[in-house]
Amino acid sequence: QVQLVESGGGLVEPGGSLRLSCVVSGSMFRFYYMGWYRQAPGKQRELVAGITSTGTTDYADPVKGRFTISRDGAKNTIYLQMSSLKPEDTAVYYCNLIPSLNDYWGQGTQVTVSS
Repeated sequence: QVQLVESGGGLVEPGGSLRLSCVVSGSMFRFYYMGWYRQAPGKQRELVAGITSTGTTDYADPVKGRFTISRDGAKNTIYLQMSSLKPEDTAVYYCNLIPSLNDYWGQGTQVTVSS
């Protein structure tokens, strides 16, 4: 059973930065197409960034140019570096495979962008 544990969220002012981490258990991590998702209050969960097993990345339009996804195979970890944060980035952020698997959703990490 794969487990995904997110961390790194917090309260940040508009224009600030945060780095999220997601540790993935299991030996198959290097093969996974991984993504960061977010869910804002009252909205559906959305995919914001993805990274293939070979490091190719893709981003949703609202975060393009501000967020950077990366992965470290030695640590079984993916990261989301977020900069120039906006209030509309406020959400619970999750990692999961792409496409997502229901059994793999973790607790997520809360990101709040507010002055």
